[in-house]
Amino acid sequence: MPSPQSQTVPDANSQQGDELFPTLGILGGGQLGKMMAQAALQMGLGARLLSPKDAGPMRGFAGAQVGDWRDPGVLQNFADGCDAVTVESEWAPAAEARDALPQQVDVWPSPHTLRLISHKGRQKAHLREAGLPVPDFRNCETLSGALDAADALGYPVVAKQYEGSYDGYGNATCSGAGDLRAAWDDLAAESDTGGPDGLMIEQFADFERELAVLVARTPGGKSAAYPVVHTEQRDHRCHAVLAPAPDLDDDTQRQEAQRVAAEAAAAVEGVGITAVELFEMKSSAEGGETPDGKLLVNELAPRPHNTGHYTIEACPASQFENHVRAVLGLPLGDPSLRVPRAVMVNVLGERKGTPPRFGGVREALGVEGARVHVYGKPAVRKNRKLGHVTATGADLAGTRQRAEQAAEKIAL
Repeated sequence: MPSPQSQTVPDANSQQGDELFPTLGILGGGQLGKMMAQAALQMGLGARLLSPKDAGPMRGFAGAQVGDWRDPGVLQNFADGCDAVTVESEWAPAAEARDALPQQVDVWPSPHTLRLISHKGRQKAHLREAGLPVPDFRNCETLSGALDAADALGYPVVAKQYEGSYDGYGNATCSGAGDLRAAWDDLAAESDTGGPDGLMIEQFADFERELAVLVARTPGGKSAAYPVVHTEQRDHRCHAVLAPAPDLDDDTQRQEAQRVAAEAAAAVEGVGITAVELFEMKSSAEGGETPDGKLLVNELAPRPHNTGHYTIEACPASQFENHVRAVLGLPLGDPSLRVPRAVMVNVLGERKGTPPRFGGVREALGVEGARVHVYGKPAVRKNRKLGHVTATGADLAGTRQRAEQAAEKIAL
């Protein structure tokens, strides 16, 4: 039974795994936690979720709890009977869980991995030290230091908040000192210790396109890389994912992207899924020390990622299944494509403050071959990810058309 400090989210439709089967605890109740739990249940495994608030997507699981996920008693009660605990975001309290739980309960990815990745400046510095190709950057504690860094790197630069930035939030492209001063006032923050934290100032990457590779990795270091995909951005948010990345037909190019991704995942000692976002630089790129056509690591995420949602329909083992397998110490599944093409399109909120509607979902479900995923978030915020649509097919143009058509019908 839950401790007095937590409450169980009621549910009558799902079941917890038999004690004879491994059980996974998931810190988080959003869409990623939901899809991890679905993958675990599909394999006959147990799944529990713990969130500090009722996140919406977690509803529907008997093993879902709401409580103070930093409280040792709540964590101990939650993880009682779990074989491993994982996180749906890099900001979940893995360190607190590791301290509160017995050693036989694994916590993956480890607090060490999350500490490296959750702070963008620390992450980028670690990748550079490991010999991974990254854009030139400076970690700056003061505005004057940031202005000096921008002068050295050359405008434009990108100012990046160290923690909490995602989906276009927390970043600013600066074309001059005035832009940078405004970004500093808006984005810079103090560190956890109350001292200066500042911003990362990064050289603007003149890239051809953005690519991504998911790497599934076990505690023992065995890994499997998913196909290289092209991620299309609109207003600094992922709009669509094309799998495999078109116009990347050279085996050397694909293998290089997968190699860089695997080395990045190994550098941070990732366990489970590590999502590696890459810049494919323009062949005409000039300036700096970036060779033409070089791949640069943009950033990592230590868990299943929006760029991998297509794997649910397109791969024998989805990113969620392989994350569950890896953190529980089970053999990895096949990450290859089982269809010629797959396209995923995100569904974003169009307004603010009102509960989601079923608007257009019925019509989207009528689009042939389109698979609709609605996350079940209880509140709408403009540009918030509320779901996605995936279509698979033989040709890219037709597959994309069906995915876009279905996504456009949905008005949550």
